[in-house]
Amino acid sequence: MKPYYETENGRLFYGDCLDILPELEQVDLTITSPPYGGIRDYHGYNFNFETIAKELFRTTKDTGAVVWVVKDEMINGSESGESFRQALYFKEIGFKLVTMLYTKNGGLRTGSTLFYQNNFEYVFILTKTNQHTFNPIKDRININAGQIDKSSTKRKKDGSLKPYSCVIKGKGYRDNVWKYNTGGSVSSTDKIAYNHPAIFPEALVQDHILSWSNEGDIVIDPMCGSGTTLKMAERLGRKWIGIETSLEYCAIAKQRIERELQQRKLPGF
Repeated sequence: MKPYYETENGRLFYGDCLDILPELEQVDLTITSPPYGGIRDYHGYNFNFETIAKELFRTTKDTGAVVWVVKDEMINGSESGESFRQALYFKEIGFKLVTMLYTKNGGLRTGSTLFYQNNFEYVFILTKTNQHTFNPIKDRININAGQIDKSSTKRKKDGSLKPYSCVIKGKGYRDNVWKYNTGGSVSSTDKIAYNHPAIFPEALVQDHILSWSNEGDIVIDPMCGSGTTLKMAERLGRKWIGIETSLEYCAIAKQRIERELQQRKLPGF
């Protein structure tokens, strides 16, 4: 199928992902966010979750991962539970599952007036093996940084334990709850993205690309919307594939990628 738009590093397809995914070979990383029930209007897109899930399993390399960002719709004072059903189905078809949370620094809270307002979304990390790519981000400040830890031990050749000390490093692996700005998550030159009803924070996508892929890997977003995954993959030296059913959103994604390429040509970039 001919792409709607392409660069040296990537291709953007206009159409239903279930028509295009079967034509693709295996990829290294998928980052996507499906429709959250009726929370947003995606131009009437009909979301066939189970078939998409099976295609994602087929297209994911043994060393690859899927980052699935989802939130439950609140209906009559109760969450839909759709995110949990999706997580369990991913496990049923063979994926390994680890749950993360993405919380919002700013933006509107949602939910029922009967409960505390919701300020997070689920981020399901789906892998097929324990050999998946993982480049942990180390930006958690250790409160004991610089101090000497004398509680460690090493096992000697005869099997006995020998105490030893080490200096505690300044930063460690971050945990599995990540917080990002929402209103300020799109650069000032990229406000066209706000014509899409639900925009990924660029930093969220950036950090997942860095965590679960390497330079030159193929990153895909089969429901790419305004193209944040594609833009950040382009910026980080990954190859990318985007699929979108709306021509309006394809045009937004194309414009954002072109602006990204123009920015890279500026002095000092």
